[in-house]
Amino acid sequence: MSIADRYQERYQAGDTPWDVGRPDFNLIQVVTTRPIHLCKALDIGCGTGDNSIWLAQKNFDVIGLDTSEIAIKKAIEKAAGAKVKCTFKLVNFLTSTIEEAPFGFVFDRGCFHSLSGEEERRRFAEKVAAHLEKDGLWLSILGNADEKRLAPGPPQRTARDIVNSVEPYFEILALVSSYFESNHPNPPRAWVCLARKRSSSFEG
Repeated sequence: MSIADRYQERYQAGDTPWDVGRPDFNLIQVVTTRPIHLCKALDIGCGTGDNSIWLAQKNFDVIGLDTSEIAIKKAIEKAAGAKVKCTFKLVNFLTSTIEEAPFGFVFDRGCFHSLSGEEERRRFAEKVAAHLEKDGLWLSILGNADEKRLAPGPPQRTARDIVNSVEPYFEILALVSSYFESNHPNPPRAWVCLARKRSSSFEG
């Protein structure tokens, strides 16, 4: 079963612990404190739209992508209820080109880390870079492999996993240990990786 099919199945079953009903505080912190300048923004794996809607409320021109029809429908309804302009598309980023590119900012929360192999993650990073303008920024929130778990949770990646996949195409500006926005008392640990598109790729 493909990743897209697995997510669609989980939305159908209502098994979506990542859908917490509000934007992730890590996104808010990075965008507001760095700050990230207003631009066209792409939210990959937008789910039911909370992060996309928050960005739109901050005057970003936002496109949210997801492979789940259920998630996209809910995202459209949420945006209408919030009276914000957001574009949501039922698209698999891994197999599609987003015609509105280039973007100034790309965000993903839990999409990049879903790819289990280094080659897959590297292709994802390359594709993100291809959708960014010169010096464009990518913020990714990933499961942190330094956490010793007693229960199931998001996929976990090491700092080395991230660096090996990202550095050919991006300069890593920050790689910080944090937590996912969560409705659980003990939220899963996360990496918050902010990276800037390189002017040319390198192999290191």
